[in-house]
Amino acid sequence: MSSIPADDPQRSLTLSRADSPKLPHIGLVGDTYTILVTGKDTNGQYCLIDMHVPPGGGPPPHRHDFEESFTVLEGEIETIFRGKHATVRAGEVINIPANAPHQFQNKSRQPARLLCLCSPAGQEEFFLEVGVPVATRTTPPPPPDPSAQAAMKAKVEALAQKYKTELLKEA
Repeated sequence: MSSIPADDPQRSLTLSRADSPKLPHIGLVGDTYTILVTGKDTNGQYCLIDMHVPPGGGPPPHRHDFEESFTVLEGEIETIFRGKHATVRAGEVINIPANAPHQFQNKSRQPARLLCLCSPAGQEEFFLEVGVPVATRTTPPPPPDPSAQAAMKAKVEALAQKYKTELLKEA
């Protein structure tokens, strides 16, 4: 008798191709995030997001109640974790513990590409709710005018508690 639960035939294999027009490509904070694997695909265990971060891109300082790992596939990003700066380059992986203040930015002149794994899932739902749909994995979101930017900030702040995220002044 095995201690491993029986296979659940109701769940199926998930195959994602990052450049597929069928996947949700979301513009947010100047970046483009493609949802590869959702919490619905993993029974809530994790989500996987392909992130295209142009020069100057990246989210503001924040923290949230889930683990978040980044695998840098192309380029590099600068992270700030609990006030300490580090450069993470292609082929390197970082893990941000739940609840820790952090942020990342692309301070190089080339786009960066990251795989972001969040466990448990839920971050993809936040991105889908606050982001703007775009055509492809590398399509930049439309530049917001001041009123659209203020509306986006208000929407993020209104949904932050629902997704157990806190915006910070510094990481």
